[in-house]
Amino acid sequence: MTDGFQFTEREEQVSTVSDITPTYELEGATRSYGDGSALVVALNALDLTIKRGEFVAIFGPSGSGKTTLLQLLGALDRPSGGSIHFERQPLEQLGDSALAGLRLRAMGFVFQQFNLIPTLTAAENVQAALAPLAMSRTKRRDTAAEHLEAVGLAPRTGHLPTQLSGGEQQRVAIARALVIRPAIILADEPTGNLDRAAGRAVMDLIQDVNDRTQVTVLLVTHDPVFAACAQRVLRLVDGRLHQNMELPDERASSDVDLGLAG
Repeated sequence: MTDGFQFTEREEQVSTVSDITPTYELEGATRSYGDGSALVVALNALDLTIKRGEFVAIFGPSGSGKTTLLQLLGALDRPSGGSIHFERQPLEQLGDSALAGLRLRAMGFVFQQFNLIPTLTAAENVQAALAPLAMSRTKRRDTAAEHLEAVGLAPRTGHLPTQLSGGEQQRVAIARALVIRPAIILADEPTGNLDRAAGRAVMDLIQDVNDRTQVTVLLVTHDPVFAACAQRVLRLVDGRLHQNMELPDERASSDVDLGLAG
């Protein structure tokens, strides 16, 4: 990774917003499906604040509501009740076009399955995230190259996904998420398809990006070791947030915070 990797454009964009503005504020956020005897409550009245620049892990078993929560935070779904504010904007009140605009310009997504376009090279996959923005082809190419270099893939920019290891594919996905200079990185089980060594390298990269750029990171995982890389770990079980977890400390610089925000 290069020492020059910065989010200068995003920093200029948000500099007019108060430094104390949280990335997320959830008040009684609920997501349910069906009704009557078929009612399923996936998320039950969550209260949570995620500060700007935090690295927060949502830890829990399969079926606990982690993916549902990530979809709400990523403006891919709306809550059935309560409110979710992203940088003071109430997501549940925004129209589809406004939500799509937030996803394109302010939210970077990293998925377990990488979700790279198989017919595009690493560089082209990263450039694709810039296509909706008003940017020249040369600027898109140079910006993508800068971000691939930042994640250690400068020699692999011309390779197709099938020519890359799983860890390298996830690094391309991280570069793609970062290239729009987002306010938040939403990482859904980013190590789920990797072996332990590759997963550790990906988590080190995410942690380093958070440390050096102060972009907010929300990690969803069922792995307690990788959850402990975060500054704060929240446990989600049966749609409710809990605390008082005991996890191995994977961050050399700080202890795991087991408290809830908000």
